[in-house]
Amino acid sequence: MNELIALLGTERVLTAPEDLIPYSFDGTAALKQRPRCVVFAKTAEEVAAVLKFASGQGVPVVTRGSGTGLSGGSLPVAGGIVLCLAKMDQVLKLDEKNLTVLVETGVITQKIAELADTVGLLYPPDPGSMKISTIGGNVAENSGGLRGLKYGVTRDYVMGLEVVLADGRILWLGSQCVKDVAGYSIKDVFIGSEGTLGVITKVLLKLVPKPRTKKTLLATFSRMDAAAETVSAIIADKIIPCTLEFLDKITIKCVEDFAHIGLPLDAEALLLMETDGHPAVVEEEARRMEAIARQHGADSVTVAQTAEEATRLATARRSAFSALARVAPTTILEDATVPRSELAKMIRFTQEVAVRHQLRIATFGHMGDGNLHPTFLTDERNAPEMARVEHAMQEIFDYAVKLGGTITGEHGVGLAKKKFLPGAIGEASIGLMRQLKKSLDPQGLLNPGKIFDP
Repeated sequence: MNELIALLGTERVLTAPEDLIPYSFDGTAALKQRPRCVVFAKTAEEVAAVLKFASGQGVPVVTRGSGTGLSGGSLPVAGGIVLCLAKMDQVLKLDEKNLTVLVETGVITQKIAELADTVGLLYPPDPGSMKISTIGGNVAENSGGLRGLKYGVTRDYVMGLEVVLADGRILWLGSQCVKDVAGYSIKDVFIGSEGTLGVITKVLLKLVPKPRTKKTLLATFSRMDAAAETVSAIIADKIIPCTLEFLDKITIKCVEDFAHIGLPLDAEALLLMETDGHPAVVEEEARRMEAIARQHGADSVTVAQTAEEATRLATARRSAFSALARVAPTTILEDATVPRSELAKMIRFTQEVAVRHQLRIATFGHMGDGNLHPTFLTDERNAPEMARVEHAMQEIFDYAVKLGGTITGEHGVGLAKKKFLPGAIGEASIGLMRQLKKSLDPQGLLNPGKIFDP
């Protein structure tokens, strides 16, 4: 480690066991592994120097931001280096003329959103972790969020990337141009690659004009199918809300116990609906969504009359994970995605799995884009129960794929889901990914063992 200390200084190389503990896990439950050391880089050149050192020594490197990942993507490798980019946290240029912002990879996502807001612009991706997650981690995982239905995911806003390859080469991929089809779209290979192909050090993001207004509605249902049918009917009516979220009965109770919003505890399902844009369009869409919800059996529909009330209603969804995390020692937040037409089947199946395996599974998520979060409320110290959790996960992911869905809509594969990947995409696709990794990372030192086995 002397070379790294000489390169970065003693204050930016951690080796003491007690200093390594916070970097031995990420947001994924029941996974931990202590690294050999943690280093903090502040420039792309320092990242390149660390990777050249690692390449020369044959030492694996796992890149890390805030460690909020939910699939073990930033879990350290035994004997490896954790390369933390949290200190690369500068906003380099806000370009109002071209509606872009250039940032370093360690900038917190909410800081980008708040900066855009000050000049009347919007950075739409809003993952649940946006208050603490870094933009580099969002790009590496291709994070989604509550506004994904209307605005898309992180990939849709990345115009360019600075990337350091395993051998220390620094590349710029993409451009500032709205249209650019010169050659392969190499930047898209790195988005969602979970740190297995290179280290992202800068990101050029697209911004959009901030909507003039928005309206928030909260609908409750006594039948889960009615909530799913409402979602399908809203989309069929050619309304694309910026947010269309749902909570099941278990989640509703936990949120109410946590936030005291006044939710009906006898409701089977809850829908959070938001529309934004021109005031006239927002009023019309809100009126139509309320009517559709009532037509499909909503027991109640609350329409926020003020910004404060809208925030209170939105809290019902945004606090779901925090509320559930208080219920049991271990909270495993999963994510599976199915076509919207199959939502009711997927939710019912998850409920059946919970009963069959004697587990507590709460389900909430982005109903508008088919992305559900079955959340296991369990205890990792209970080995028999954890075995049942594993069986239940396998059944849920298998069924999602059977319905034409996928094993992850936004959390990534990482370490936690790689055993489910062959069933989702096939061995031929995994073989192609292995070829790509081999060409960019011949020694297999970048985040090894994530997504697929070497």
